[in-house]
Amino acid sequence: MVLKTELCRFSGAKIYPGKGIRFVRSDSQVFLFANSKCKRYFHNRLKPAKLTWTAMYRKQHKKDIHAEAIKKKRRATKKPYSRSIVGATLEVIQKKRTEKPEVRDAAREAALREIKERIKKTKDEKKAKKAEIMAKTQKTQTKAGVPKGAKGPKLGGGGGKR
Repeated sequence: MVLKTELCRFSGAKIYPGKGIRFVRSDSQVFLFANSKCKRYFHNRLKPAKLTWTAMYRKQHKKDIHAEAIKKKRRATKKPYSRSIVGATLEVIQKKRTEKPEVRDAAREAALREIKERIKKTKDEKKAKKAEIMAKTQKTQTKAGVPKGAKGPKLGGGGGKR
């Protein structure tokens, strides 16, 4: 046979069938109290956390050690697991991890130097192309016979009164 027990709204004590006091507030909220003491303190607006015999006080002040030991949770510890990343195998990662900082710094310096040289080379190529284009345009202008600073006849009329 199963007995449905309820909890007291004030003290947190178990209330067995046929026991306790049921109070229904005007907003239709139902409160169940274990005894008249709990009901009286509730209506006097006392805080259950300030009374040492209530469950809320025990919970806040960590007095119920036995119940606490039962509910103790275990945390699953994560084991470190190494695996390869896209583009690098596990052996390569392990090798990089074990190499000394001096070797790592030297490799970084070499990579930076190589990148700087590549950028400088592309800039030089761009400058050479630009100079080549400028030389061609100057040749075509001199062949046309039009002096560089000369202007043609003024056309169109934009100025004037309306």
